[in-house]
Amino acid sequence: MREILLKKMVVGYFETNCYLVGCATTKEGVVIDPGGDPDAILRAIEEMNLNIGMIVNTHGHADHIAANREVKSSTGAELLIHERDSCMLQNPVMNLSAAFSSAVISPPADRFLKEGETVRVGKILLNVVHTPGHTEGGISLVGAGIVFSGDTLFAGSVGRTDFPGGSFDLLVESIRTKLVCLPATTTVLPGHGPNTTVGEERESNPFL
Repeated sequence: MREILLKKMVVGYFETNCYLVGCATTKEGVVIDPGGDPDAILRAIEEMNLNIGMIVNTHGHADHIAANREVKSSTGAELLIHERDSCMLQNPVMNLSAAFSSAVISPPADRFLKEGETVRVGKILLNVVHTPGHTEGGISLVGAGIVFSGDTLFAGSVGRTDFPGGSFDLLVESIRTKLVCLPATTTVLPGHGPNTTVGEERESNPFL
């Protein structure tokens, strides 16, 4: 899709994939999972000449929300997350950062995302799909031939389910009913690691 501007950045200690998504026509943009390195994210936003109106967290773990405060402060963007993970934003125990040297405390959400809602970025439409299993409020964003899968689906793997709120059975159900049923050519942009496709995961992911 020629309208979409897309940049993948690997940020933070846990090498989280942060995505900048923009509309080529309107220059409106969204930051998905700013998990660290806020200065680098802000430089990339400036280089892409984007007006960031939204920050979307696919879930509430620290490695996906660590730069929320700085990016929100600098851009004035709304912060969006599923309601079931919203309590994790300001709670270092729940977002798992309390186990490390620096507690992550994000600003609260401005708005909650829910199944079936559409995130509009200029002419780009991203559909919100609730994909619990890694966390109770995990979401994926689907549109323009791509899916941002957060920590639900990876290349050749799936998200961990041994954290509080995790469920392997629910995770696999989410993937089978919400993600691998998408067209085979859909590009999967996960929360960590390399890109893949729905077709490749449907055929060869050992967890499915």
